[in-house]
Amino acid sequence: MSYMTKQQTAVLQCIASCPGGRATAIELAQRLRQDGQPVGLSTVYRQLEKLVAQGKVHKLLTEEGACYQYCDKARHTDCFLLQCEGCGAIFHMDCSHLGELYEHLLEGHGFAINPRRTMFYGLCEKCREAEK
Repeated sequence: MSYMTKQQTAVLQCIASCPGGRATAIELAQRLRQDGQPVGLSTVYRQLEKLVAQGKVHKLLTEEGACYQYCDKARHTDCFLLQCEGCGAIFHMDCSHLGELYEHLLEGHGFAINPRRTMFYGLCEKCREAEK
């Protein structure tokens, strides 16, 4: 386990408290400033990259740019993300069955999946219900 600085801890706690555990670096810097913890934007980006490397945060590339998603299941190899195409919500999932697929792709096809960057798109339960 790596040492976490005060700034890194503040950024992690801030993103964890965001709605859906997701925010951009600019949103995090603004929230930290509002909470009386003035942290520069470059510092927020630097700390986010460290948190991504540690598996505590997912970096998501969207049409609007990069945003970050809190991950309370650091270093799980069977994790993946689901994004609802209806409402845009992002869900963090852990499922051992996906690990079986990753293993098959590696052994059968020589392709190693990066589970920390795997995203599936579809409709969440709420949006599916709304379509009925």
